Amino acid sequence: MSYHHLTISERIRIEVLSILGYSTRFIAKFLHRHHSTIARELSRNKIKNEYVSTSAHDNYLERRKNSSHSSKYNEFLSNLISEKLHENWSPEQISNALLNGKL
Repeated sequence: MSYHHLTISERIRIEVLSILGYSTRFIAKFLHRHHSTIARELSRNKIKNEYVSTSAHDNYLERRKNSSHSSKYNEFLSNLISEKLHENWSPEQISNALLNGKL
């Protein structure tokens, strides 16, 4: 079973159906999602007891941005690797030199 994040259009549907008073189970069946997904989405993103799809999606994007690890690859490392490749170093030599602190 694969997991798919909620889209903005699904969040809008959740907002409308929630305002109309439908249960999380009904909304879940309507969207072909598990009811706990809808319940978590509603509880995680309610503002003053109301679910607002646009702010919920903004919150999701912010959480998503902050959840990933920053890459160790940067411009300095890129230039260093390019320089060593032009000097005919093999990728293995570059990797070992970087790991052993010799670069």
